[in-house]
Amino acid sequence: MSAPRARILYIDDDPGLCRLVQKDLERQGYVVEIATDGAIGIARIAQGGVDVVALDHYMPNQDGLETLARIRNLAEPPPVIYVTAMQEGRLAVAALKAGAADYVAKDVQGEFLPFLQRAIETVLDAVMLRRAKEAAEVESKRNWRLTQSIVDTIRDPLVVLEHDMTIVMASKAFLTMFGITETETHGRRVSELGQHQWDVPALRHLMEKVLPENKPIESFEIEDDFPGLGRCIFNLNARKISQPGNHAQRMLLVFEDITDRKQRERDALSLTNEISHRIKNNLQVIVGLIAYEAKWTAAPCVQGYKTMQARIGAIAQLYDLISQTSRGQTVAVDAYLREIAKTMSASLLGNMSGIEIEVEAEPLEIDPNRAVPFGLLVNELTTNAIKHAFPNGSGRIMLRVEQVGDQIEFIVSDDGVGMKDKDLVKSPEKRGSDYVAIFVRQLGGTIVPSKQAPIGTTIRIRLPLLLVPSGGAEPLAA
Repeated sequence: MSAPRARILYIDDDPGLCRLVQKDLERQGYVVEIATDGAIGIARIAQGGVDVVALDHYMPNQDGLETLARIRNLAEPPPVIYVTAMQEGRLAVAALKAGAADYVAKDVQGEFLPFLQRAIETVLDAVMLRRAKEAAEVESKRNWRLTQSIVDTIRDPLVVLEHDMTIVMASKAFLTMFGITETETHGRRVSELGQHQWDVPALRHLMEKVLPENKPIESFEIEDDFPGLGRCIFNLNARKISQPGNHAQRMLLVFEDITDRKQRERDALSLTNEISHRIKNNLQVIVGLIAYEAKWTAAPCVQGYKTMQARIGAIAQLYDLISQTSRGQTVAVDAYLREIAKTMSASLLGNMSGIEIEVEAEPLEIDPNRAVPFGLLVNELTTNAIKHAFPNGSGRIMLRVEQVGDQIEFIVSDDGVGMKDKDLVKSPEKRGSDYVAIFVRQLGGTIVPSKQAPIGTTIRIRLPLLLVPSGGAEPLAA
């Protein structure tokens, strides 16, 4: 479908010149209407549909300037090209001051017609640009109202920020929660609000990267005292927002009140720690009872009691660590190994023993659900080394944990008498491998064959995805 032709109204009292102008402009593809005086022209313009008016100055009853003034008073006046004689530049200037879009100096021979055509084209282009701009502004206002409506329906408080971090929009939830008005927020920085609770260097650093580097902010927590709210914890998230075809970029900053959730988590952690503390105390009572029974039992049974005491002690140390930690989700492996080593030294070796247990462990954390079989595995391998590696009653046992790729390697080594090749083939069956095999299976691990040195024994166990890096991350599943 072809574009509609522009409609030109030519107002002039010279019939011959009117016909000349009409024929020339129609050859250029325009629709041309003629009005022989200002009053007739104004009446036609009032009916609508006229895109451009070409207006002569000298006409009966009212001249071009008077007609131009009346056209300009219409509700939606079309642009006017003023037509004057060549020697009357002052009239052209007066017409431009009165609101004419352009002017053309005419002659009776019609040589001004190309200039009139160019003036019409220029004015029509300007009209198209103006209309496009007005349409874009209308669309922008509509989109802005729609955005505001969407923002106001979101329950979490949020603000929209310009590139300079000033607020251009705040949701009703934000204004209501913090007890401020839209006037108090518009044009201000987030760091300036309230009592400067949001003026946090780390937050500013992250916000400065959201727009230029398109780096969103994920779960940035701020805990502070807020007027009218008391002690609150907010989770902040930010994203860059932009509109296709529009170079302007803004930031959406959402404030999630997680005060109740964090309090429930803290209460649950406190309860977990309290329960773990009580379990530890009960296990310690059992360890004490076993130690008491060991004093009165027959000599051949003493070692069994002590082994049982060490196993229960390892579990007690786990619950002791859980009761002392603030994380609740994980257990520090290095601290856990040291506590197990200390308990075994006290229950199995005593102060007079020449056997030492040492620990080397990377700062890793273990899932509490697997900490019990892990602790029992450590206890079993260490107990085997104590019982079999040192017939002379002195030596050193090393407990080591390190990350190897996506697996964890737990190593128990000693500098004792070592194992014979035939014993190595059977895996450590001579050293209680039944229990070891059970715990390794529970942990989803494998026993890695190790080349034995002339002195000592080394047992390596790989545990896939058992541990997680230190820092409170969620434990990985095997």
